[in-house]
Amino acid sequence: MPDPKQLAAILEVIAKRPQPLRHDHELQVAMRFCADQGLDVLPQPGKGETLQRWQALALVAAHDLSLAKLYESHTDAIAILQELGGAHLLKSGLWAVWAAEPPQARVRITEDLQGTPLLTGTKAWCSGAAQIDWALLTAWNEQEQPQLVAVDLHQPQVDIGEHGWQAVGMAATASVDVSFEQAPSCLVGAPGEYLSRRGFWHGGGGIAACWYGAASGLALYLKDFCARRQDDVHAQAHLGAVDAALSSAASSLRECAQWIDNNPRQEAQLAVLRVRAQVEQAAEQVLHHVGRGLGATPYCRDARFARLAADLPVFMRQSHAERDLAELGSQIAARASFSWQL
Repeated sequence: MPDPKQLAAILEVIAKRPQPLRHDHELQVAMRFCADQGLDVLPQPGKGETLQRWQALALVAAHDLSLAKLYESHTDAIAILQELGGAHLLKSGLWAVWAAEPPQARVRITEDLQGTPLLTGTKAWCSGAAQIDWALLTAWNEQEQPQLVAVDLHQPQVDIGEHGWQAVGMAATASVDVSFEQAPSCLVGAPGEYLSRRGFWHGGGGIAACWYGAASGLALYLKDFCARRQDDVHAQAHLGAVDAALSSAASSLRECAQWIDNNPRQEAQLAVLRVRAQVEQAAEQVLHHVGRGLGATPYCRDARFARLAADLPVFMRQSHAERDLAELGSQIAARASFSWQL
């Protein structure tokens, strides 16, 4: 586990680089720098240090959310390989996890005469495709079962697209389409195991930690403003609302992490759906109050603030909004003994 002070120091070095993290190459350099320093070695979720893992993700997200996207996906890939018995597949370089399954983009698995799995088709929503070396992605075998595979992206059978990503927020991560034409790969785990494993929902909590980190990074701008302008009672009120939202979300994240560590083999969907909803609502409140408290100046004059404020709404759309809330409500309604007693 990287020491938080060491991680903060490394991020400070990255922040002082001549180029901001707004271009593919600079983002890749920053991520490789983190990996070279060993800052991608995080505790496995559900092993007693889930909160420490989430704290590292939040710290990177508070610094730069595009970097956090690569960092979270890279560290998630490492955790998945370890969980599913694929640690021997870990190679040097940067990893990502691509598991989106829109109906118009599906990758198929066949085998060559030697039994090597071959990938053919197009994978959509491949974040960071231009910056990474290896990918864990979901594909479909000949029995129409979903299967996780590991693939080297530096081979001629892989074509990384350049179009389709029009976002202003999270622009540097470029979630483009990647096409495969009989690209050799390695199976990871059994069919369907990517979704059925306990760590799937543990990883979903890590995404909420990134939302929280970015929101806390924005909140610091309002705190600093209020420290200088203590006569601005309206800004102070916005800061109070931000503090209430973030404190509640932080408590929820700590409680969820503790529950996961206490119940590593239990289904964590309910706990994680709840904490994601709580953190998402808190982050939306932070965006609202920070904007109203600070006005236009940081959006227009501060590059880091402007990127973070644009990136966070896009990153949060990894949430499925009312669909996730409906699933949470359905699970609560089905529990006969459930109550909200204090």
